[in-house]
Amino acid sequence: MAQFAYKAKDAGGNVTSGVIDAGKEAEALQKLKQQKFTVLELAPKGESFFKTLQEKIMGKPAVTPRDLVLFSRQLSTLVSAGVPIVQSLTILEDQQENPTFKAILLEVRTDIEAGLSISDALKKHPDAFPEIYTAMIKAGELGGILDTILERLSGFLESAEALRAKVKSAMMYPGIVLSICGLVTVFLLTFVIPTFGAIFQSFGKELPLPTQMLIDLSNIMKSYWYVLIGAPIGAYKGFNAYYKTPGGQRYVDGLVLKAPVFGILLKKVAVAKFTRTLGTLIKSGVPIMQGLETVGATAGNKIIEEVVLGARESIREGGRLADPLKKSGVFPNMVTQMIGVGEETGALDQMLTKIADFYDQEVDTAVKGLTSMIEPIVIVVMGVVIGTIVVAMFLPMFSMGSMVE
Repeated sequence: MAQFAYKAKDAGGNVTSGVIDAGKEAEALQKLKQQKFTVLELAPKGESFFKTLQEKIMGKPAVTPRDLVLFSRQLSTLVSAGVPIVQSLTILEDQQENPTFKAILLEVRTDIEAGLSISDALKKHPDAFPEIYTAMIKAGELGGILDTILERLSGFLESAEALRAKVKSAMMYPGIVLSICGLVTVFLLTFVIPTFGAIFQSFGKELPLPTQMLIDLSNIMKSYWYVLIGAPIGAYKGFNAYYKTPGGQRYVDGLVLKAPVFGILLKKVAVAKFTRTLGTLIKSGVPIMQGLETVGATAGNKIIEEVVLGARESIREGGRLADPLKKSGVFPNMVTQMIGVGEETGALDQMLTKIADFYDQEVDTAVKGLTSMIEPIVIVVMGVVIGTIVVAMFLPMFSMGSMVE
């Protein structure tokens, strides 16, 4: 019989910890429930120390979009098959490999058993279940179509993850190549250039300006390496602090949408995300006012959020959704016209889904075009940087004869 370390709340709400003997984890959990404990953490005793140490060093693993998609798909299947929600959560909790998500599912199931609604239980864990998720679950509970809502959620999350992956793929290649270029440049300036500099200076002759500038830069890097390391870190922290201010976030998000190359791509991503999210919410029975509030909160861009919330106020005052979106200048005319047609025909959710499908393809095309355009540019930049260093080092050798006289 094994021993399990636990942390739990007793009937009075006090947190307690201890060790319990049981054949397996499920049996230990059942024993604790019989003692009127609400289990917060449960692990084999031998693993508890190493698990705590690992979490302190590396942090708890996050709940990934893939975890959420798989959970939604499996829960939809179980609920559709008539399995009670608590039993379904127990099954999914037992097979969950992510320890963070496993603990969250345990708390969700405990809250539901205590009488909370599913949406309220999920809402207590915003890091795992985003606002759109809880809003749709609530609509499914009220409408008695939880299995259908879970199926729609799975499709929505899969589409959102595919969109996110496309953007990441566009950014990854230039990021990796430029990082390698930076590391090679730092290596040359730190270890290779000083050797050449010592040889050239031993000649006692004046060096060509490019060569002298490169040697001076190398000396600065060696003498003030701590500044070169600390400056990017300080700049990063300063940028984050500025971005957390309302004005800073609005200014940066506005610049992002106006960026020459990536701004077009990110604007298409914003349109696809907005239409997909709002269309899914409306189709699932979420009122449009609540849907727009949820979309605004999950937009990820302050400019888009302000436009969406402005559209919400327009509808509150009896206006249409398409009009404020058109005035914003963020959404293309085709999008606002299609939304207007959807409002007039009463098929807004279908029209939003069609727009989202179209812009998903647009993003895919833009990513492929951006990748093919960035690749030669990055190679040229890397060639210019490395080539400049090599040429600057060889310039003194072209006049070696005059330098050694």
